[in-house]
Formats: sequence, C-alpha cells, structure tokens
Amino acid sequence: MIFTETKLSGAFVLELEQRSDERGFFARTFCQNEFRARGMNPAIAQCNVSYNAKKGTLRGMHFQVAPKKEAKLVRVTRGAILDVIVDLRPDSKTFRQWTSIELSADNRKALYIPNDFAHGFQTLGDDTEVLYQMSEFFAPDCARGLRWNDPVLGIVWPEGTRIIFAKDEEYPLLSS
Repeated sequence: MIFTETKLSGAFVLELEQRSDERGFFARTFCQNEFRARGMNPAIAQCNVSYNAKKGTLRGMHFQVAPKKEAKLVRVTRGAILDVIVDLRPDSKTFRQWTSIELSADNRKALYIPNDFAHGFQTLGDDTEVLYQMSEFFAPDCARGLRWNDPVLGIVWPEGTRIIFAKDEEYPLLSS
C-alpha cells in the first residue's frame, strides 16, 4: 500500500501497490502492522456498505463521540464519490478545516479517517457503492453530525441536484 497523508494530519489516502501478471493484479488493501507504524487505528469492529441509487446523493457529515469514537477506512467498490472529511480535534492546527478526494472503483483509492473527524460524501454517478471498515461499533447514543453546508466550514460540494436525508439537513450549524 502507498500511504499519502492529507493536509489534515493523521488522515491518509491509500493507493494500491499492485503486483501484476497476465491474470490481472493482486494488492493488499489493509495491514494492521502498516497502520500501526503510521499511528493509524488498525481495529476493525464492523464493516458497512452504502448503496446509493442516484447521482447527487449526499451522506454526512457524521462522526461518533466518546466513549465510541471511530476511525474509518472508506473505499468505493462501484461508481464514484467526492469524499469529504473535517478535522474536529480542538487542539489540532487544522481544527475545523476540511479536505476532499475523489474515490472511485476505477482509481481504487481509499481514505483513512481518524477519530474526531466528521465524514461525508456525495455520489458522482448513479449506482454507487461505498465500503466502510469501522474501528468501533455503531452506537446511536454517540452518533453526531455537522450540517453539510455549514458556512463556518465552507465545504465545496459538486454542483447539481442533491438527495439529502432529512436528518442530515437538521444538524445544527457550528455558529449556533
């Protein structure tokens, strides 16, 4: 695996280091030792898949608080998304800053999202499937969110029609 740290410390883009032959290729997508060596949380408590029928589906910005904080490893297995993360660590130099990356089945990139980051995405095409590996079990009482269009954050999302779950529209603004 090839690890590239994003502008938000502790968050990494992972690319496959492919071993190719006439059959195709083989590549590792996860290794506890390589994660630990970079200070990344290697725990996997559960894996989830999100199927999104329509282009413009926006999910986020989600995170979990203590005692069930979670790190995520996100990969697209079908289609493409613009994946967005926000640093929520108050002591971080990049507190409340965001970054985004296109993840797709074609580019085979993954995004590692540490604890104390909000995460969301918007689909760039129909029939998009996203795979999540989570370091912690889902805990509804610890689940939180930020408004996807909070002016304090100024996240730049793809243009066009959006499909947004009512709950994601109702999260409070950071300025309120």
